[in-house]
Formats: sequence, C-alpha cells, structure tokens
Amino acid sequence: MKDDLSLMGTVLRIERTSIHDGAGLRTVLFLKGCPLQCSWCSTPESQCRAPEKGYDAGRCMGCGRCVASCPAGALHLSSEVSKVSKVSVDQTKCSRCFLCVVKCPHRAWKQYGSIMTVEEVIKEISKDEIFFFHSGGGVTVSGGEALSQVDFTAAVLRACGRRGIPAALETSCYAPWGEMEKILPFLQNLYVDLKLMDRDLHQQWVGVDNSLILDNIRRIDQSSHPVEIMVRIPLIPGLNDSDDNLAATGAFCRSLKKLKGIEILPYHRLGKETYSHLGRDYAFKKLLPPSPAWILERAGFLAGQKPGVPVYVNGNEVA
Repeated sequence: MKDDLSLMGTVLRIERTSIHDGAGLRTVLFLKGCPLQCSWCSTPESQCRAPEKGYDAGRCMGCGRCVASCPAGALHLSSEVSKVSKVSVDQTKCSRCFLCVVKCPHRAWKQYGSIMTVEEVIKEISKDEIFFFHSGGGVTVSGGEALSQVDFTAAVLRACGRRGIPAALETSCYAPWGEMEKILPFLQNLYVDLKLMDRDLHQQWVGVDNSLILDNIRRIDQSSHPVEIMVRIPLIPGLNDSDDNLAATGAFCRSLKKLKGIEILPYHRLGKETYSHLGRDYAFKKLLPPSPAWILERAGFLAGQKPGVPVYVNGNEVA
C-alpha cells in the first residue's frame, strides 16, 4: 500500500528525547481528539479534535492588541479592573484564526494543536533518527487517543516502518476492532491504560463502559501480531486504588500472554491550569497527589496478586 503523505491530522505537539514512553530515546507524537472523558485527565487540551486556543489571564496586561487584531470582532477588553479575565471571547464569532496568539506580546493566548500532513510529521520525526539508532529508541504515538485519527496514525506508522523506525502506541484501546487492525501491523509495543475494571464505575468516571476496551486487549493478545503489551494504571486516590480493583486488574492481566509488565502512573495535578486556560472546571480540585509510600504500598499489593509480570513504579520494579 502506498503511503498517503498528504493525509492531514491534528497534532497537539511533538516531544523529543523522552525516556518514559518506550525503550531508548523516543520522539512522542501527541495527537488531538479523544472519545473518553476521564475525570482526572491531565491534558484537557488533547480531548477536542480541532485546534483550540487558551487564555492565561495571569499573563494578560490588558493592552488590547489581541482585540484590535481580531478580524471577527470576537474579543472584547473588559473595563472592570477587578475582573480576573481582562479579555472576553464571543465563541459564536471566533473563527479560530489564532491571530490573537500571534499578536499577543505577553503570550497570554495559547494555541493547542495544529494541522499537519503525514509528510510534515515524518520530516520532524526523522530529525531524531540518529538518537533512535544509538539508543534503541523510536517513535511513540500518543494522544488524546491516537485511534480517533486512525487513518492518519496508520499512515504515520507505516511511513516510520519504511524508514526502519521502531514504533509504539499509547492507547485506551477504545475503538472498533477494525480500526485496531489498521495499526497493529506497524507496532512493536503497545501501552494500554486500564483505568477501572468495574464496568459501571468505568462508565461513571470515564464516560464509557470498559467492555470494548477489555475485548480489544484480549483480541490483540490472541492475534498473530507479535506486539508486546504494557498495561498502565493511572492510580487515582479513592477512585481506582481499592483492593478490589487492583485484584481484578491482576486477575485480568494473568490471562494475557503478550503482557510484559504493569506500570503504575500516580495521579498528579500538572494539567490543572490548562483547564482554567480553556475556561473549563477541573473536577478534582481538592484531590492531592499521593505520597510515595502510598504508591509503593498499592504497587506492592498489586504485585502480590501475582499478575504474572513485573510491576513498575517510576521505572523500578516493585518487589
């Protein structure tokens, strides 16, 4: 099949020399768009498929340059000095031309995401080929949910394969099986989030039940594709850290032949400010990050369930 290098997708950002998203040094391609609505999501700017803009009121000096530059007349300078936001936006008029981002001298406006072709993405990834070669690294496609742009993702992975660049995918596995099959032939490693094992709780906190996710993981495990699976658990205090959920996770993992390990990802609040920039509420305002001792205790409990693979925290195996 010929690569469609002109195919366009929405890229959130490209990060280089990551050591947390696969073997060696990785270039991580973050795509926009996600069908899930995880209440603790640390990258709210990745949820919407389209490019977005955010407003950091703390950086705004109220100079009005963005207001004057807006061709749609969607921005208005507040006359109330006490207001937190110095500029208001009429979303019905905003055309998302992002001129406000360009014109703001204080970087109060931010652009989340841009449209790129497969060819443009591969050009950026290829700049790091020397690091892949010497470190045993490669490219990792992440999100959002990369499967929400499955044709674009498949085209990028196919092009990487033809250049000899090893590929990994970070995913929730929430997609029709036919879409999963489009990308599996190009992958060496698959990193899958297992958020909650209880179907109803998964629906409550993630916005969908987990039937499709678990079914896809089983089908991948039973498929002929030689992909290695790493399960990741975003551990949220009081939500999915119970003995029951971790025991159920361990039992599910014991059934997987291609599973190479389980990684605990402790809850953090790094995306909290982004919610404010997007004008959205953060659901877990009062929830604090867990202590290292608590993380290790929960990881140790999971390891004690004997899931058949190592359990890791911060890259270190838990005894």
